[in-house]
Amino acid sequence: MESICVFCGSSVGKRPEYSETARSFGKLIASRDITLVYGGGNIGLMREVADGALEAGGKVIGVMPKLIVDKEIAHNSLHELKIVNTMHERKALMAKLSDGFVALPGGFGTIDELFEIMTWNQLGIINKPCGLLNIEGYFNHLLEYISCAVNERFVRPEHQANLIVDNDPEELIDRLEKYRSQVAEKWIERLKVDLI
Repeated sequence: MESICVFCGSSVGKRPEYSETARSFGKLIASRDITLVYGGGNIGLMREVADGALEAGGKVIGVMPKLIVDKEIAHNSLHELKIVNTMHERKALMAKLSDGFVALPGGFGTIDELFEIMTWNQLGIINKPCGLLNIEGYFNHLLEYISCAVNERFVRPEHQANLIVDNDPEELIDRLEKYRSQVAEKWIERLKVDLI
């Protein structure tokens, strides 16, 4: 795996463990000679993961829409900062640049990015591993929702299984590198209508 895209918050959250783990995760990515791709920010957990990778001598690529760059929150020490026009272009370019994806704690944007990648995998648009680093159990309720969606037959078990979840950063990267997608033979159930 040559590159990992990290989705995470533009805030640090309320627990110091979020920042500490994000920074150490950036260092871990660099130590494994993997390029970090992320949203390009100089705030929140985004800054922590980028600074961790940079401190460890890793390569870091940021992708940011111009409207956010204009608010002066772009990280100015990256190897590359790719400026795009829209949030849609940002996600598409991050997906193109990355061999795998990991979500750390974050808000709506983080979950949006994570679920878009999972959806693209489900549709066969891409076939790349996607993981959650479940720091301090942050994603427990999200995982309960996904299990509920499976139980209610809105998500197939194979697609749930394609999300790699771990609270150990090294183990998570090991599992991403060994990833083999589970493919459902059929993911759309046709509505059967009985004509009388």
